[in-house]
Amino acid sequence: MYMVGEAGGYRSQALLWEMRSRGDLLIHPMTTVEIDRAEVLMEKFNDSPMDFGDASLVAVAETRSLRQVFTLDKHFWYYRLADGSALEPIPGR
Repeated sequence: MYMVGEAGGYRSQALLWEMRSRGDLLIHPMTTVEIDRAEVLMEKFNDSPMDFGDASLVAVAETRSLRQVFTLDKHFWYYRLADGSALEPIPGR
């Protein structure tokens, strides 16, 4: 939400809430395994730096076998999944 707000103001954030209300956007409740994985990822990528938002997106992508993720972070292509593969950020760079 932060990056969306920075890019398009509150109206852009409100659109995300509308999408969630319609069922077009899922806010995933993280599991303990995903939270633990986020901690490991933040330590691994501490030189980038990776914040909790980035780490949680990578951790959830791993547990749900996702390759495409929505993010406005331009550095997101740098992160790797547990198997060494890269995620495909949507929209692309």
